[in-house]
Amino acid sequence: MTNTVEPAKTTAPLKRADARRNEQTLLDAAAALFVTSGVDVPVRDIAARAGVGTGTIYRHFPTRADLIGAVYRHQVEACAQAGPALLASSSSPHLALERWIELFVDFLVTKHGLAAAMQSDKPSFASLHLSFLDRLLPVCAEIISAAVEAGELQPDVGAFELMYGVGNLCAGAGSDSRYDARRMVKRLIAGLRLPSA
Repeated sequence: MTNTVEPAKTTAPLKRADARRNEQTLLDAAAALFVTSGVDVPVRDIAARAGVGTGTIYRHFPTRADLIGAVYRHQVEACAQAGPALLASSSSPHLALERWIELFVDFLVTKHGLAAAMQSDKPSFASLHLSFLDRLLPVCAEIISAAVEAGELQPDVGAFELMYGVGNLCAGAGSDSRYDARRMVKRLIAGLRLPSA
């Protein structure tokens, strides 16, 4: 009796872990292709990039709206989780802020690729923007606070203000080859550093 129960206990978590890995791979592939080819990229292209069959995508994400929403949430979560890790591993809080803002810019480029689809009235998109702010503002605030405490950043910098400013600088990304949003964002972050730091 015990022998028949044990295999069920050990195999179920492995399947869930495999499914999670497959889903992460799909989301990474979709996010990359959304940036380069837009949200209407063929599912077969996403499957090919992820190294899976199209059926696997439809099992995880039955509709394109499901996939778009999942990519958005995946990007937000990856950006959020990177904040504390960068703060812990960087040589200074300001460097952590620079690196985190680079990831945030990467996210914004993807987000702008999703913008048209997300302006639809589909219920699955309704709460995504609020969850974006709820998840990322505290992360940004934590890094800013550490940089201020270290004497590296002006004390009057707010997380919402900074993220809003970076978002506006990224709004024109890709629309004109003469404009380099990443370079402008780097200048913004450098300008917030205290001269003595």
